[in-house]
Amino acid sequence: MECRQLLHGSSLPGGGQLAPLAELEPQLVLVFGSAETLRSPGYVALLQETFPGVPMVGCSTAGEISDRGVSEQTCVLTAVRFHGEVVIRVVEAAIPSMASCQGAGAALGAALQGPDLSAVLLFAKGVAVNGSAILAGLASQVGSQVPITGGLAGDGGAFVETLTLGPSGLSKDGAVAVGLYGAGLVLSHGSCGGWAPFGPARKITRSRENILYELDGEPALNVYKRYLGDHAKGLPNSGLLFPLEILNPERGRMGLIRTILGVDEAEGYLVLAGDIESGGYLRLMHASTDDLVDGAEQAAQQAGSHRAGGAGQGLALLVSCVGRRLVMGDAVEEEIEVVGATLGKSMTLSGFYSYGEFGPLGDSDCKLHNQTMTVTCIGER
Repeated sequence: MECRQLLHGSSLPGGGQLAPLAELEPQLVLVFGSAETLRSPGYVALLQETFPGVPMVGCSTAGEISDRGVSEQTCVLTAVRFHGEVVIRVVEAAIPSMASCQGAGAALGAALQGPDLSAVLLFAKGVAVNGSAILAGLASQVGSQVPITGGLAGDGGAFVETLTLGPSGLSKDGAVAVGLYGAGLVLSHGSCGGWAPFGPARKITRSRENILYELDGEPALNVYKRYLGDHAKGLPNSGLLFPLEILNPERGRMGLIRTILGVDEAEGYLVLAGDIESGGYLRLMHASTDDLVDGAEQAAQQAGSHRAGGAGQGLALLVSCVGRRLVMGDAVEEEIEVVGATLGKSMTLSGFYSYGEFGPLGDSDCKLHNQTMTVTCIGER
């Protein structure tokens, strides 16, 4: 496997910059950039002209990740070529409404079904979306044994309009999935947060899909505001700094975190980035930069510990939550540096800051995560 990468600014790259990537004759080009860069007149057409017939897949971001660290208002292009018998298939689906999320996921999964499907990379719109439903629909078709990783697109933290890039070009209401097939594929993954819980466990007394209505029989927004104090004035944006840890009915930790994406002042409910079930419990969370960097290192260690079967160069797909970037500020580079140091120089780093991360929850089914660093290592035997 071989990867070549270009990080460029908001202006269109010249042919000389793109030539080394095209010379690789890639089988896949990953594209992660600011929404403004992706929308630049002629940008997608330039990529299509440079890489004719090559699937280009990606999304807009809340920050770009590359071998050079974290950037914004840029675009990271990563060309990938496998040397063995790895096959790539790219499919896309429209998501015109929240109600269509599960159906869109199922359509993607149906198109990717195959006995030798080894993994799926999934990128979807990041606003007005239920990422858990997309994932559930996809998994219903490909099976729970197929790892699904990736994330929800961002738009620099504005939460207004995100973009995905697939075979038909840019879409503000879509999802795109990459199926990876073949026995020669080596894939490993890790996901960790680094957030610390505080306060007592609260029972989820009423919820529906990704809407949290009540905690301990009281409007959820009222409870949440009491904990936030002065930070409540900044809702919903300040919710990125205080996510929720989901506990099981026995109040045990599951490793699942949910971000608040919106609030309804009149009805007193919270809109979360993924589904939440009634009957369980949750606690609020907060974090420091050191805690989040430690979490990123743990995610890289989890992914790196399963790479024994791989050889040569590989690709590390890094999807980290925008909330982590807000907490760390200028120190955000530290989490990318620690992941790179843990995985080693043979891995090309490519990814983005997201509105949600897809990945297995330990050894169980794939879930939508929030506020994590999720690392997927891809290589071949």
